[in-house]
Amino acid sequence: MRVDRAGSAACVIIAREMLDTTPSDTAAPSKERRGCLFALSQPPLMIFLTVIGCLLLMASLHDLLLL
Repeated sequence: MRVDRAGSAACVIIAREMLDTTPSDTAAPSKERRGCLFALSQPPLMIFLTVIGCLLLMASLHDLLLL
């Protein structure tokens, strides 16, 4: 690891051997590919996001119309 000091800020440069991202043999193989939006398709998360969205909508309408 090398530290590069420019002015008052210190920047750490990580050596190449620390950035090994090759898949290991111990990792469990995935049976199905999941897209990056897989978590959004889960019902509990969608219910939570719907409730939060409705609360934000009600608050904004209250501010716009009643205040």
